[in-house]
Amino acid sequence: MRPDRYNAGYTLIEVLVAFMILALALTVLLRIFAAGVRNVSVSSDYARAVLIAESRLAAAGIDGVLAPGETSGIEEDRFEWIQTVAEYTPSPEYRASVQNVPAFYVTVSVAWPHGDGSRSVGLSTVRLLRKEGRGS
Repeated sequence: MRPDRYNAGYTLIEVLVAFMILALALTVLLRIFAAGVRNVSVSSDYARAVLIAESRLAAAGIDGVLAPGETSGIEEDRFEWIQTVAEYTPSPEYRASVQNVPAFYVTVSVAWPHGDGSRSVGLSTVRLLRKEGRGS
């Protein structure tokens, strides 16, 4: 008959090594999951900021007279936007074809705090001035 040492089962060292491998694998999986959740949060913030910027660009010249200047505001107590309107001068090769058509360069920047810093997104467009004074 064989001695009992062949039927003893797992040693303490084998069990500790198995737990270490399990702990390392779980740590990697949890970090991947946390990074995914963080990326969803950042993506959601960017989508909301772009939506705010698009709505401000769409409203430029519609909710008021389009004129050079700067306006700002805060949405949802978190997203700060700045809308800048400047006169637009087309390039020389297009100047002759668009004479007497006033145009404005509209830029909207949205910034919000994220972690220790801040993130921002900016959109811009050229708006034409209608005859009654509002943008088109």
